[in-house]
Amino acid sequence: MILAFDTYYFDTKAKTICVAFDNWTNEENFDVYSELTEIAGDYQSGQFYKRELPCILSLLKKNTFKNIEFIIIDGYVYLDDNEKFGLGGHLFDALGGKIPIIGVAKTNFATIDKNKQQILRGKSIKPLYITSIGMDVREAARLIEQMKGQNRIPDLLKKLDILTKEKN
Repeated sequence: MILAFDTYYFDTKAKTICVAFDNWTNEENFDVYSELTEIAGDYQSGQFYKRELPCILSLLKKNTFKNIEFIIIDGYVYLDDNEKFGLGGHLFDALGGKIPIIGVAKTNFATIDKNKQQILRGKSIKPLYITSIGMDVREAARLIEQMKGQNRIPDLLKKLDILTKEKN
């Protein structure tokens, strides 16, 4: 099973969505899990994980996911080439280092170079930035590249983003 997480913030609430699927190339068969929680704290530059990590962990605890092979997050695993943890690194650590984490980011983080892979999907000239922990970053990039969709962002990750922003 592959899990992808995203969180969106409304006023004092955080809405976290997880889509669970079994096949990298299939966007049709997936399950959606969601949770609305209080925001854990104010945003702090370089400390984003303090806001989002509790949301992801709460949703993971609330549901019984079996045989998790990978987790995809909207963001970075590392924040620099010295392997300073970003959200993905902290999630990997919180899960005991047992599940590979793939970070998919839409904007570049200039302090990281060697632990990041750029991919172009579809006809887009703007890359996605892939980071990973628990697996080779080139393999992580290959998996995201093969996800269904003709656009920059894989269809399932785009759907995930839309679901987080719906107010219900």
